[in-house]
Amino acid sequence: MIQNDKSKDELVIGSHRIKLGETKKIELPTVRLYTDTNMSIPIYVKRGKKPGPTIFVSGAIHGDELNGIEIISRIINSRSINSLRGTLIAVPIVNGFGVLNQSRYLPDRRDLNRCFPGSAKGSLAGRIAYLFMQEVVTKCDYGIDLHTGAIHRSNLPQIRANLDDPVTLEMAKAFAVPVLINSNLRDGSLRQCADEHGIPMLLYEAGQALRFDELSIKVGVKGIINVLRHLNMLPKLKSKKAPIEPFVARNSGWVRASDSGFVIHNKELGDRVFEHDVLAEIKKPLGDVSSKVLSHADGIIIGKQNIPLVQEGEAVYHIAYFNKPKKVEASIEHMQVSYE
Repeated sequence: MIQNDKSKDELVIGSHRIKLGETKKIELPTVRLYTDTNMSIPIYVKRGKKPGPTIFVSGAIHGDELNGIEIISRIINSRSINSLRGTLIAVPIVNGFGVLNQSRYLPDRRDLNRCFPGSAKGSLAGRIAYLFMQEVVTKCDYGIDLHTGAIHRSNLPQIRANLDDPVTLEMAKAFAVPVLINSNLRDGSLRQCADEHGIPMLLYEAGQALRFDELSIKVGVKGIINVLRHLNMLPKLKSKKAPIEPFVARNSGWVRASDSGFVIHNKELGDRVFEHDVLAEIKKPLGDVSSKVLSHADGIIIGKQNIPLVQEGEAVYHIAYFNKPKKVEASIEHMQVSYE
C-alpha cells in the first residue's frame, strides 16, 4: 500500500519552499545557546521529479547516538537516490544540544523522545519536539527513526515497530534485518505521535552510544534504501544474493545480575542461547566467582552491557524470543557475512 504524497507540488519547511525536482539543505532555527549562538536543525530535502510518498529519516534524537548521523550522511551522498520518486526528508541531528554535550539528553535533562508532541510554549525539549513534529513529521507519509543502545550498551541491528499494522510490518520486512521486535508504543515518543497521525514508522536500533559501528551503519544504509524501493520511491533491483530473512519476536526480556562485581562475558550479540546457559560470570576483586548470570529462556541475544562492572539487579543481556531461533541465528550469521 503506497500512500499519497502529502507535500504535492510544493513542500514548505520553515521559510523554505521546495518544488518537485529540487534538492535543498535547510537550517531550521531553534532555541539559541546561552552565548547567543544560533542553533538549528539541519535538514536535507530531496524531491523527485515525479510525485510519490514523502518519508522522513531522523537521527540523534538522543544526542549520544551517533550511528544515525553517519547513516544519513551516506544516504544523501549516495547515487542510489538519484532516481528518487516522491520526497526524502533526512534529518541527521534532531537533538543538536545533546550532540554538542555528547549526552542522550537536552540541557534541561529531558529525554526528547519522551516529550512529543511537544508545545510551542513548553520546556526546551517540548519546543524542539513541537518544531520537529510541525515542520517535518506531519508532512510525511512514513518515517524511520535511527537509534543505538544506551551508554555502555550495544544492540544487534534490529527493527522495532508496531508489527500488528500490516503496512508497518511490510516496511519492517523490507528493511531486511533478521530481528523484528513487535514493540509497544511509549507515551511521549516520536513513534507514538507518528502513529496518532496515521504515519507508519520504523525504529532502527543498532550499535552503541558515542561510537560508529561499521556493521550497524552499513545495515542501516542498505535497510533504508530497501524501504525506499519497497515504497516504489526507487526502482527495484534484481539481486543475485540471497535475501536476509526477517523474523518477528513478540516478546523479549532482560537478564539481570544476581550480584555486584566484575563481569566476564561468555556470550555475545547475536548468539543463540538456551534456558539455564551460563551467559557470564561475576567475580569479586580477588578473582573468586560470586555468581553466574543464567539465561531464563531460549532465545537470541539482541542487546548487552559492554563495561565489565555491574551492580546487583542491573540489566546485562537483552534476549528476544522466537518460534524458530535456529533459523534466526542462521539469518544473523548471513547478515554478518554479507556486510564484511
